[in-house]
Amino acid sequence: QVQLVESGGGLVQAGASLTLSCAASGRTFSAYAMGWFRQAPGKEREVVAVIGSTRTYYADSVKGRFTISRDNAKNTVSLQMNSLKPEDTAVYYCAVRRFFSTAVVDYANWGQGTQVTVAS
Repeated sequence: QVQLVESGGGLVQAGASLTLSCAASGRTFSAYAMGWFRQAPGKEREVVAVIGSTRTYYADSVKGRFTISRDNAKNTVSLQMNSLKPEDTAVYYCAVRRFFSTAVVDYANWGQGTQVTVAS
């Protein structure tokens, strides 16, 4: 059974940085796509960044500010978030799937989420 546990959220001022981490367990994920998604109050869940074995995707809203990385030996995926803006405020979720996709509906395995709040 796949388990995902996110950590690293918090309350920061605009312009600050945060790093989110997700620990995955239940199988070997080196060939899996691992992604970060977020959901703001009253909005639908959206993709932030996805990393596969050969490619990486970033939403336009975070390009140049966020960096996704993975450590296959530790089964972890991280999201380095720089120059945070109030509009980045959301619950951030980690998700994995066998094949690369940026569509929320394609992911069945989710973590519990971690809150990121950016104050102006």
